[in-house]
Amino acid sequence: MKYIIVLGDGMADEPIAALDGKTPLEVAKKSGIDALAQSGEIGLAYMVPKGMSPGSDTANLSVMGYDPKIYYTGRSPLEALSIGVDMKATDVSLRCNIVTLSEEEKNYEDKTIIDHSSGEISTEDAAVLLEALKVGLAREGYEFYVGTSYRHLLVWKEGKVVELTPPHDILTRRIGEYLPKDEVLRDMMKKSYDILVNHPLNIERKKQGLNPANSAWFWGAGTKPALQSFEEKTGKKGVMISAVDLLKGIAVGSGMDNIEVEGANGGLHTNYKGKMQAAVDALLHKDYDFAYIHVEAPDEMGHQGLLSEKIQAIENIDCYVVQPLIAALNQSGEAYRMLILPDHPTPIRVRTHTNEPIPYLLYDSTKEMGKHQMYSEQEGKESGILREDGYRLIEHLLEE
Repeated sequence: MKYIIVLGDGMADEPIAALDGKTPLEVAKKSGIDALAQSGEIGLAYMVPKGMSPGSDTANLSVMGYDPKIYYTGRSPLEALSIGVDMKATDVSLRCNIVTLSEEEKNYEDKTIIDHSSGEISTEDAAVLLEALKVGLAREGYEFYVGTSYRHLLVWKEGKVVELTPPHDILTRRIGEYLPKDEVLRDMMKKSYDILVNHPLNIERKKQGLNPANSAWFWGAGTKPALQSFEEKTGKKGVMISAVDLLKGIAVGSGMDNIEVEGANGGLHTNYKGKMQAAVDALLHKDYDFAYIHVEAPDEMGHQGLLSEKIQAIENIDCYVVQPLIAALNQSGEAYRMLILPDHPTPIRVRTHTNEPIPYLLYDSTKEMGKHQMYSEQEGKESGILREDGYRLIEHLLEE
């Protein structure tokens, strides 16, 4: 038996008037996923424990079977594992987004966040800007590391975990009241704008009609995590397929292998086919029992408020990941169980994560588990199944 999780990050949503009261999941053309729903189990699950912030960090830990109340020490430390940073117990790491701020206002505090991802800036461009920050913001005890796209890292030696606001939670808002209380961090963010606003790369980006990546934004502070081995916990040898450092870091921390897919970038035009093929190769031609395929695109489109693009991302997951994956598994004759779900909703209306329960679809190639019209939030509600402890959903997947 092989086990697969296909996670469409943030693909759950709310009924939208422009869609005649339907959600992106309901209107997306996803014949492969909906075919599985006709003999699969659909329900709702809380992937983020009550009282915790609905981030991809806490939610994906839950999907992987790790109770965030026990294992969560902050988002950035998980990403540090992926990047390969050797954190000490006294280190604090922080996510360093490269964001787009408005430029008309004189005072930094009066600016607004236009784009938390600087137009999904390439890693190559971001690395150039990070190098400028390393030089311009050089301080003893603070060190920058390049991550992926707009997602980077600051390690604070002998630091402290401070309360910081995720930039995607305050899009279009004045930033003054959300700046760090810590004087050094606040000063570094202000100076980062001065360093980046007229950087040649940003001048060129504006000429090309792209959002300038004109400020650092710190958030997600935390200390070094300690995750139990996934294989020891589940008895399954697993592989992670993701473009996002957070997911790669969870894999590193839990002893899973990461598969790097060329062209996988966390955006709408990521290499879906490459991710699918990596899973097929791992499950059918290598010694893996479990594959976690993570696709960031629906979440990014939700944050940007792009409705048609979010629908397209869901359709891409179905067309280029789920359908060919099912075909390959069926042709092999290998029995399998597949769990399809988001980690959290990212509604177009609010452009950030919410802590509502997510709909999941569990399919078993060897038996009928239920009967549904399609995979959607409404089908989850009507199922009558509500799993309060979402971190235990993986136990249900691994049952036989």
